[in-house]
Amino acid sequence: MSLTDSSMERADIAFEVNGAAVSVSVPPVRRLSQVLRDELRLTGTKVGCDAGDCGACTVLVDGNPVCACLVPAASVSGASVTTVEGLANGGLSALQASFLEHGAAQCGICTPGLLVSATALLQRNPTPSEAETQDALGGVLCRCTGYRKIVAAVMDAWQHMNGVDHRLPEAGRAVGASLIRLDGLPKVTGAEKFGGDTFPADALAVLVVRSPHYHARFSFGDIKAWAKAHTGVAGVITAADIAGKNCFGVIGPFADQPALAEGFARFRGEAVALVAGEREAILDLDLTDFPIAWTELPHVLQPHEAKAERAALIHQHRPANLLTSGFVERGDPDAALAAAAVTVSGAIETSFVEHAYIEPEAGYAYMDDDTLVVVACTQAPYMDRDDTAKVLGLPVDNVRIVPTATGGGFGSKLDVSLQPLIGLVAMKTGRPAALAYTRNESMMSTTKRHPAEMKATIGADAEGRVVGMIFEGDFNTGAYASWGPTVANRVPVHASGPYLTPNYRAEGRAIHTNGPIAGAFRGFGVPQATIMQETLYDELADKLGMDRLDFRLKNCLRNGSETVTGQHLASGVGIGDCLEALRPCWQRALAESEAFNAASTASKRGVGVASCWYGCGNTSLPNPSTIKVGISASGDVVLHQGAVDIGQGSNTVIAQICADALGLPLDKFRLKSADTAITPDAGKTSASRQTFVTGKAAEKAGRTLREKILRFANVSGQATIALEGASLNIREGEATRRVDLSSLKMDADGLVFVSEETYDPPTLPLDAKGQGKPYAVYGYGAQIAELEVDLKLGIVKLIKITAAHDVGKAINPLLVEGQIEGGIAQGIGMALMEEYIPGRTENLHDYLIPTIGDVPPIEHILVEVPDPEGPFGAKGLGEHVLIPTAPAILNAIRHAAGVLVTKVPATPSRILAAIREKEARR
Repeated sequence: MSLTDSSMERADIAFEVNGAAVSVSVPPVRRLSQVLRDELRLTGTKVGCDAGDCGACTVLVDGNPVCACLVPAASVSGASVTTVEGLANGGLSALQASFLEHGAAQCGICTPGLLVSATALLQRNPTPSEAETQDALGGVLCRCTGYRKIVAAVMDAWQHMNGVDHRLPEAGRAVGASLIRLDGLPKVTGAEKFGGDTFPADALAVLVVRSPHYHARFSFGDIKAWAKAHTGVAGVITAADIAGKNCFGVIGPFADQPALAEGFARFRGEAVALVAGEREAILDLDLTDFPIAWTELPHVLQPHEAKAERAALIHQHRPANLLTSGFVERGDPDAALAAAAVTVSGAIETSFVEHAYIEPEAGYAYMDDDTLVVVACTQAPYMDRDDTAKVLGLPVDNVRIVPTATGGGFGSKLDVSLQPLIGLVAMKTGRPAALAYTRNESMMSTTKRHPAEMKATIGADAEGRVVGMIFEGDFNTGAYASWGPTVANRVPVHASGPYLTPNYRAEGRAIHTNGPIAGAFRGFGVPQATIMQETLYDELADKLGMDRLDFRLKNCLRNGSETVTGQHLASGVGIGDCLEALRPCWQRALAESEAFNAASTASKRGVGVASCWYGCGNTSLPNPSTIKVGISASGDVVLHQGAVDIGQGSNTVIAQICADALGLPLDKFRLKSADTAITPDAGKTSASRQTFVTGKAAEKAGRTLREKILRFANVSGQATIALEGASLNIREGEATRRVDLSSLKMDADGLVFVSEETYDPPTLPLDAKGQGKPYAVYGYGAQIAELEVDLKLGIVKLIKITAAHDVGKAINPLLVEGQIEGGIAQGIGMALMEEYIPGRTENLHDYLIPTIGDVPPIEHILVEVPDPEGPFGAKGLGEHVLIPTAPAILNAIRHAAGVLVTKVPATPSRILAAIREKEARR
């Protein structure tokens, strides 16, 4: 019998929550997490796995931290329970203040569990060490922060007994200030509402029937009779109930995925039917008797199988199971390699990587007259709106997407998931419909990082200058297109790395299989390609007898260089600055590793370096963002900001940019967050575009609004503006004009001055050889990994990561550091432990992501080489920070153990196998 068995007789259970006596009538084995969330509406306690693996639901029971998802309600009878909402009795504890000050909460979904666990620690030990902190918090997973700021916040909590300084900078001083998040307070108090936190009480609960097979035909039995036989089931919905076009996809010409499969399923986990019913009935519903018959069909999971001559086509209109390919060619690489003094060749294979955000997909839908409203976690509300409208046969104006707080995304929440499903139920039943994916169905049904099979050859002349490179890679895009075309096209542009490569040919192919759908994941294929290129650069440097850092500096792009697509980089190229900034660390680390290795035989220390570059925004495609900002009659600056903040800080950074462009202080700003009925389209949160693209739109909108005000007052650009209540004061020299805002005509939004501006980065299409201007702005970075390898066990111990990243202008240095640390943590996972295996790792117990003890000290070096195109010179950062980590780690393993692991992740067994193979060759 399950913990959520609603057929059990209910019992009255009395206990104390946050100092108040409560009593609930629930089945005794109901999960405490469900009781807190559903019965008491204390949604600060989050549910990430229902298995005790993630720790997001941690609460205190009689002062001891426990996972509420593993605690039956009956066991807390008479006990005292403390949730995140009760940590400061409505105020802000020193720990919560410290989390804000350190930027320790990014998306915020794991923050309550961390705060509760840390509170128990601090009650025992107010000044814990780093090891004690890591031990106490080791059961709570975080996917955003990289943990380092969390550890610092806990250790420094005692310094924040008087709270946190919420004062915001004066006008004109927001950009460059390390402000706490403007949306940070609800993240640390538990008040933030994520996708599963606000389900209407009368909402029908929805279950999704999914394929247990990689490829199968199916047919339904008497589903109406089945529904009638199950009390509380309102109905079963299949593809036959879809009124629109049963096909969605993030890139229109390649769209190919049905919301509900029709007749056969192409991958394990594909949705085939929906069951809607009353919440209590759905809690106890067993779908094993659901009337569906399956016939398994042959399937392929690897690109080489899918490309085989007689392989069955997964989509009949795509020969050889090729979704699409990208191609870049410049010069004559074959001749250049033939004439090179030194060449190196290699092959690298990478695995599926799961996004593993702590918040599974969740949301609800309802009808508001003739408008379908979907309230859910997402990275792309306008894309959700368009795809949901298409599937359901509605005009786009009759679909409204209201994003909730999003508990991590990293690319996977760009694709629609449950939006059309709950919308379909709401339309068919006339009642609100709610759905929260289980961890298992989230991991089996949503997108992954593309596995890659890559090979490359790079050559250099006798002086160590790269003369040519050839790269090719097959990327397993799974059953449906998703972002496969973007990966196939972005990889050839970036596979050279940020280096001058005069002769070059690269091809990236997206290949269909019956595996999981591979989509966007922080880098769109560039992290995989960078592993190939950067590991070969180490081999090339060694063959040339050159220092590996010097070799990279000799070949890196500079102002005035041309890229492999022929794009002239006039200014803003910061990779040389990043590599130079690493030199002191590089020299120290090499000296320390040499000394360590002279004294150690069981373990060896290694040092690795790798670089990255990344084009911000879409590849050679329109990429606009629109921002609206205005001043209300009551004297507020209202910022309509539609860029979804998934933890990266766009709510804060974009407001900082707009504030300085306008010339008014941030404390006058009021944010209208993403909502397709309220905010203009600021584009999707992906491709490291929001700070650059939406930030530029915010800068333009702020400057335009300022110009309107100055023209209204008939003053010059040297004038200053200030708000005092409903009075707008414009001062130039000794003269001051006061404008009574309440006397001016308001628009429909209550604004008396308003500006709306759009920015679309200037790019040019790529021709048949991939020549053109695919991006307006690139960001750059380089990282050093220091580690030890146990030669007998193959275990890697990370010592330190040093990261130098060119951000153009650090709009908010604190948030920049948080992005660097979080990206590095994900890069560590990709390099050493993360390998999604369909059917085997569909939970957070078997699928390993870095824990708080896996991330070493990180030193960040912020390099600021302004780009004239970016707002205040800023460049994107979100994806760049992950790209160099894995190759730096692999290069460090090679430096330590003398072997390159060619199948990533570099698990202990693979490291040992490589060592043994090397020894066998001796």
